[in-house]
Amino acid sequence: MILEFFTSLVQTYGYLGVFLVSLIGSSTIIFILPTDIIVFAAGAILDPLLVGILAGLGEAIGEIVGYVLGLGGRKIINKKYKKDIKKWEKKFKKYGGFFIIVLFAATPLPDDIVGIIGGTLRYPFKKFLLASFIGKTIMALVLAYGGFYGINWILQFF
Repeated sequence: MILEFFTSLVQTYGYLGVFLVSLIGSSTIIFILPTDIIVFAAGAILDPLLVGILAGLGEAIGEIVGYVLGLGGRKIINKKYKKDIKKWEKKFKKYGGFFIIVLFAATPLPDDIVGIIGGTLRYPFKKFLLASFIGKTIMALVLAYGGFYGINWILQFF
């Protein structure tokens, strides 16, 4: 059902649909939505560079939800998960928060938690958003170009 909805958004609105699908998919914290499949497929039928950039932008903006949850629930999160927050704080200092955010955003690692941690640690919002955009765009470009070259590779056999 949700996959059909996302597919219809891209079919109806093209690049705007890619952005919206990515925004919606990345705005969820608990539910995993099939946005990667849509970005892959969109890369096969639209310009993969634009698909990757717009998907990365939509996904980065969607990650603001986790950041705001971490920022707003800071006291509760620090109280309940004090040891975990301290571990993440050490990782942010040791490896650099920017690098960690890019790494999690550019891979299938669960980056929602990094958004919540970023907000909890009051990591600078602009840096968080930029790191999310860079990482999400890298991942989206890989998917979009995978769709572009993948479909062309498959079609050569027919």
